[in-house]
Amino acid sequence: MSRFVRPSKYRHVFGQSAKKEQCIENVKVTNSAWDTNFISASGAYLSINWNASGGGAFAILPLPSPFHAIPGFPHKLPDTLPLARSHTAAVLDTDWSPHNDAIVASGGEDGKVMIWKVEASAFEGWGSEGWVPQDFDPVARIDGSPRKIGQVLFHPTASNVLASASGEHTIKLWDLANTEEARSVLVGHGDAIQCMAFNPTGTLLATTCRDRKLRLFDPRTGGEAVRVVDGHGGIKGSRVAWMADLDKIATTGFSKMSDRQVAIWETGGLGNVKTIVLDQSAGVVMPFWTDNNILFLAGKGDGNIRYYEYESDTLHALSEHKSSDPQRGMCFLPRRALNVGDCEIARAYKLHGSSVEPIAFIVPRKADSFQSDIFPPAASAEPSLSASEFFAGKTAPRNLVDLSSGASFAGTAVPTPTFTSPPAISAPAPAPAPAPAPALARANSYSAPKQEPTPAPSPVVVQQQQPTPSPAASPVVEPHAMARAQTLGADALSSAVLKEENARLTAELREAREKIRNLELQVESMRANARKAAQQLLEG
Repeated sequence: MSRFVRPSKYRHVFGQSAKKEQCIENVKVTNSAWDTNFISASGAYLSINWNASGGGAFAILPLPSPFHAIPGFPHKLPDTLPLARSHTAAVLDTDWSPHNDAIVASGGEDGKVMIWKVEASAFEGWGSEGWVPQDFDPVARIDGSPRKIGQVLFHPTASNVLASASGEHTIKLWDLANTEEARSVLVGHGDAIQCMAFNPTGTLLATTCRDRKLRLFDPRTGGEAVRVVDGHGGIKGSRVAWMADLDKIATTGFSKMSDRQVAIWETGGLGNVKTIVLDQSAGVVMPFWTDNNILFLAGKGDGNIRYYEYESDTLHALSEHKSSDPQRGMCFLPRRALNVGDCEIARAYKLHGSSVEPIAFIVPRKADSFQSDIFPPAASAEPSLSASEFFAGKTAPRNLVDLSSGASFAGTAVPTPTFTSPPAISAPAPAPAPAPAPALARANSYSAPKQEPTPAPSPVVVQQQQPTPSPAASPVVEPHAMARAQTLGADALSSAVLKEENARLTAELREAREKIRNLELQVESMRANARKAAQQLLEG
């Protein structure tokens, strides 16, 4: 065994649970079986899907931490507290604006999307004698769908832009300044949408679906996805997270044999870069990416939180935070609100039982000064675009904030992958093409060959290659010379197509062999477990 240890400044990261007085107790989480995180955080507040009678509701609470908690706010909630109650059916998802810590959006089974603004005065006198709870009122109501709204998500760079996923298997983008009609509608999902995530500039949107497809959309153009590939083979829930500026996507899901997996995809063609089998538990894995190039994985029903460092197309396991309390939901704090003095690189809020527990992930350092190597700039609360600029086609990098000084600055523009559609096939020419239909389809799917052979020239489809006459040649082209030119063009095209087809089949064979090796390892592991179980039965 090699004694070489991969160097990493995050190798000793550990999770530190908060003290009891920094937790929130007496939390009444919704009984809805809809698969979301149930909890969301801004830089100042938490939202929790609540178990309330007479319609749907969610709670809005100040952050349970010594740096943000409101003085005098009880860590054990009273039995009656103010809620956001305007939904007529269960609230399924909430999301806080990245540009305003006091604005939150919610979506529910009633098909409504609502926008709420939190005033700090709403928490004055909580739990004191004579205190009367006052429910929150929405500042905007949107008729999102005749069916339920399963997910809501704010745009990362444009202010007042919100995406909502509905039970109609569509995603709508809204300009919150004018909510009478959606600005863009994304279609093509074959079943319920399970998760969606914007890239850092908001120019692309990735989704996972119950039809086991991973899709990539241009959110401004609407319509069908620009890329669709097969995702995880299992039917259980799949999640997606964008890996910031790395031009990669992380997904979690299940294999056909119910193994929990995490996969990395490149965004240009949605090719699979890496797939790792985690275990065989049943809970959906929630992925969370931080700009430290660390991927946190928290499974529903698990007590542990795994975290990996991404480097050179590989996920390197760092460690895991273990607990005996199984989590039902989880969210992470925006990085701009972290406590850099304690070398806190991430903070999770774990929802378990009737409590919310903050967990700080800390890099142990002896120095008291700011550790610039573990704190890259974080996403700022200042938007880069207005909603009108975004829908007009303007693109801008996200604004960043220096965590040592608090100064904001514009980030570096990251090139967006260019998606080119296959060339459109025009009306058929009167003379049939000599190539069969499958070969023509394959030729259209590749970018290398640009010509298609036809017996007679067709101005509608493509031009034929003809030999250039030499100075000594006769100006009249004989019929047999034309036939030879057509044959040569067909042979060149067939050769190019065969090379492309051979490369594709080789890649598929390599992937199939990798899958066979993984299956053989799984079978061997199952046989070993069976032998151990048989041995224990004999010994018992």
